[in-house]
Amino acid sequence: MSIELRHLRYFVTVADTLHFGKAAERLGMSQPPLSQQIRQLEETVGARLLTRTNRRVALTEPGRLFLQEARDILTKVEHAAELAQRAQRGELGELRIGFTRTTPLSQNIPRAIFAFRQRYPAVHLQLEEMNSLQQIDALLERKLHVGILRPGVLPKALVSKRLFRDPLVAVLHANHPALKSVGARGKLPTKALAQEPFVVFARSAGAGVYEHVFSLCRTAGFAPRIAQEAREASTIISLVAAGLGVSILPESCSHINVDGVRYVPLADSNAMSEIHVVYRDDERLPLLPHFIQMILNNTKPSSC
Repeated sequence: MSIELRHLRYFVTVADTLHFGKAAERLGMSQPPLSQQIRQLEETVGARLLTRTNRRVALTEPGRLFLQEARDILTKVEHAAELAQRAQRGELGELRIGFTRTTPLSQNIPRAIFAFRQRYPAVHLQLEEMNSLQQIDALLERKLHVGILRPGVLPKALVSKRLFRDPLVAVLHANHPALKSVGARGKLPTKALAQEPFVVFARSAGAGVYEHVFSLCRTAGFAPRIAQEAREASTIISLVAAGLGVSILPESCSHINVDGVRYVPLADSNAMSEIHVVYRDDERLPLLPHFIQMILNNTKPSSC
């Protein structure tokens, strides 16, 4: 016969009350079966755990030592069960999140992640910087649970929900002649940049923004002439300040303050980039729905 958890619970209850009748009442059973279970436990352990007389029940020295270990085992089992229940409710565990280089520049995303950490402090968030294409591959390979990216066409295995729209802006040197043609609404048509050299993200560094910029320029009737590529938004903006060309970046990048640069809204109706949260359609991680809902609640779509 092996020791079962019920044997430990029976023994601990008898040890707490030192009375078989009271212990049986607390356990919701009659006294004879309880006495029988305790005798079976002693036989399995190979030691007398309790002394019994008509007047009293007492712990033996082996019983005292066994009681301490039995309490520890029951506590650990209860703790394990609680952890499993919390994990099932999505209150703890690990969530692997991908994000692009420009994603943290938007105030919406850090605010949403902060709110999630406040609500679910026991969840470990593992954030990994990847471009959009890398995130898509990582999601398909189950290396990420969720991605925050600027998507193009997604595989059917992935689900995408828009978080907000991030307008695209022209990044110009402060003395650029095109600033004179900015209309009364303070906007510049993309076609006004047709003859300009462009500083852009390297395609391998920022696929989402790269594709949006080229699509915008094609719609405006020209292909941008690439003068320089860079992997960081701050580098692109600094190169514009140095006079190497113009750029088009998400408005969220305008939080980067560089002397000698102007950010100008674009007049084109399609001058817009979207930030999406993306995950596998068959992802069953219990805490993922909580993260999706919280990030949707804490990101406000642009009115543009």
